[in-house]
Amino acid sequence: MYFTDRGIEELANRRGEESVSFEWLADALRTFVDLHPQFEDAVEQLATWLARPDEDPDL
Repeated sequence: MYFTDRGIEELANRRGEESVSFEWLADALRTFVDLHPQFEDAVEQLATWLARPDEDPDL
């Protein structure tokens, strides 16, 4: 189990019943990067990966 799995599990447990739009997610990611600019590259990679689900799964 990766360390990040704990955060993912917490997200699923606390907010798993909610529905959100991709616009909401994009705003949340922008806010996160504004508060934590050191994670900009990781957030960019995650956003790009989420935006391209039908492309090569190894990306």
